[in-house]
Amino acid sequence: MVPILAIAFILVPLAELAVLIAVGDVIGLVPTLLLLLVVSVAGAWLAKREGLAAWRRFNLALSEARVPTVEVADGAMILLAGALLLTPGFLTDVVGILLLLPPTRALARRLAPRLAERRLRRRGGRRVVFMDGTSRPAGSTRTGSTRVTWGQPEVGDRPAQETDPHR
Repeated sequence: MVPILAIAFILVPLAELAVLIAVGDVIGLVPTLLLLLVVSVAGAWLAKREGLAAWRRFNLALSEARVPTVEVADGAMILLAGALLLTPGFLTDVVGILLLLPPTRALARRLAPRLAERRLRRRGGRRVVFMDGTSRPAGSTRTGSTRVTWGQPEVGDRPAQETDPHR
């Protein structure tokens, strides 16, 4: 966790500053500031458009009685993109705009579980607890169907067991 925070709070601002200086040297101060403003306004418009579309898809999934996992993931990525667009600089703007594009979000949705699984494997010994109370070692595959229930548990349902005593 510490390396991620070091990157987020030290390396990213330094990289942003270096890119801003380099772009300013090439095109000048006023065009650089105008370009930052245009990218931010375009990103805000795109974030609003994609956020409203994700909200409509979320409501549609709920009305169809589906679990809106894709829609929630899209909403989280759009929120992250908006936060990146608020951060001044070209690098964060590029990453933010990429997260607003549906094909890039689809790619991120496919990669995120793999990255999480790899991270869980490195920690070792962790178990994943499913909603039906069963658990498997992190990274193992699960066979059979997953039953998701909303509201009160049915008679005979077992509650999920906590595997981490420090929580």
